[in-house]
Amino acid sequence: MTTAFDLPADHPFGPHNLPYGVFDHDGRTRVGVRVGDHVLDVCSVPGAPFADAWAAPSLDPFLALGRPAWQAARTWLTALIVDKSEHDMLALHLVPLAAVTMRLPFTVGDYVDFYASEQHATNVGRIFRPDAEALTPNWKHLPIGYHGRSGTIVLSGTDIVRPCGQRKPPTEPAPVFGPSTRLDIEAELGFVIGGAPSALGHPVPIDAADEHLFGVVLLNDWSARDLQAWEYVPLGPFLGKSFATTIGAWVVTMDALREARVPLPGQDPEPLPYLRGAADEGGEPAAYGLDISYEIDWNGTVVSRPEYRDMYWSPTQMLAHMTVNGATIRPGDFFGSGTISGARRDQRGSFLELSWAGAEPVVLADGSVRTFLEDGDTVTLRASAPGPDGSVIGLGECVGTIRAALAS
Repeated sequence: MTTAFDLPADHPFGPHNLPYGVFDHDGRTRVGVRVGDHVLDVCSVPGAPFADAWAAPSLDPFLALGRPAWQAARTWLTALIVDKSEHDMLALHLVPLAAVTMRLPFTVGDYVDFYASEQHATNVGRIFRPDAEALTPNWKHLPIGYHGRSGTIVLSGTDIVRPCGQRKPPTEPAPVFGPSTRLDIEAELGFVIGGAPSALGHPVPIDAADEHLFGVVLLNDWSARDLQAWEYVPLGPFLGKSFATTIGAWVVTMDALREARVPLPGQDPEPLPYLRGAADEGGEPAAYGLDISYEIDWNGTVVSRPEYRDMYWSPTQMLAHMTVNGATIRPGDFFGSGTISGARRDQRGSFLELSWAGAEPVVLADGSVRTFLEDGDTVTLRASAPGPDGSVIGLGECVGTIRAALAS
């Protein structure tokens, strides 16, 4: 008899993945693990090793347990799901995805957004600073980032209200106030931090960074480019970024992505020692890339397919740099990779780049023409990575629809 656990090897949510999420069902909110098109209510499974943490309405307690617990949980889950003799028992604890409501999977603490794609940084430099060098002098020496606003991180499916603010059209002598007319996306990867908090004044070395990296989510950093262009000198992003950031519902663990690790595309000049680290016992370098393929869907048309493997800086380098001044990290802290862009036009991870600041419009499948987002537009990010033995690791979807600005 076919069961919910009889999934093809290339199913994006098969036993090689097992991402975590938080769901509502029957009046309770708790942690679940996705298996195919179902959610496994893990805290209710007999013998669940971390039932108390999984019964919480957030991943927060589980994140705090640290890597040994995360790995033990994965070992237990995998053994159960691949054991066909356990399927009848596990089926009692499965809930169809269509019957649940997903919630924000963890309480977001400090949020940092990086700028780790060389191609994206080059494109934006050429657009915003056409008479200067595309890359700033520091870009290849350190992962550039800014401290974002954790309180406006929302779950996939949440509508995004068009922000208002100051902008200065090139034809106007002074700034004007009103709704953004250059509303954009940024296709990113978000990293969820867990484990023991670090102590103030004590950096997390790159060789220990993986102990704190629990998993990843899809991330869309909505960006009001006209607000950003006027405000970002000299201190960087502010209101053009802080109004909303959307993340996916499923946290794919770093352990699930082990087969997706790839070498970085090459760093020249060589980073300073604190950004290099040493190889682990298996010979894997402390700094690595991830082979994750994205697609950006604009109103039903896939307009770009960026590749995360092209990113210049590693997540471990980002975490090490984020703490090198002694700043702390805690479970639930979160950082974004920055926009993922490649060398070709169909690999650009923002509409600023895709339309080259509006000079090269995008034609969608329905014949409509776009440069930036219009009210009613829906953007969906999807991504997947290779798993072991030809399997596929799905990252799910990250969806948002633009709604008109509130009256100002």
